[in-house]
Amino acid sequence: MKTIDIRPLTREAFAPFGQVIEQDGAHNFPINAGKCTRFHDLANIETTGEKARPMISLLRGEPYPLPLELNMVERHPLGSQAFIPLGDASFLVVVAEETESGPAEPIAFRTAPGQGVNIGRNVWHGILTPLDAVSDFAVVDRGGEGVNLEEHFYAESFLIR
Repeated sequence: MKTIDIRPLTREAFAPFGQVIEQDGAHNFPINAGKCTRFHDLANIETTGEKARPMISLLRGEPYPLPLELNMVERHPLGSQAFIPLGDASFLVVVAEETESGPAEPIAFRTAPGQGVNIGRNVWHGILTPLDAVSDFAVVDRGGEGVNLEEHFYAESFLIR
């Protein structure tokens, strides 16, 4: 089994897969008579296909222990998928580039407190993986008709640590 080391999540490292959703370094401006700051346009929400629409859901995920064995990734060909934590616990983000024969070897990122991600349309990724505690998330993804899930099982598992 091949071992994958977890990297810190940065905008630059995650750019090929989507956007990091965070306040640090984001374009912002005051609103509401200066009593509020808007961190503006943090993700490119993608929806395509029949009757496509963006939708917002809430998820509560149980934590996974590390090291973690990974043997499957998925992708959503009709829309992006944003995970925005509603607390400060870290979560694992696994992504993989596309190759001619399917997804490449996965890359693993650990979020810092307050960081979320928007995984681009058709990008291979792991499942929602809270690390430290039961965690709540707002999820923005695609609703509508059509099949928006494809799964890939690797021939050999990866150990993420």
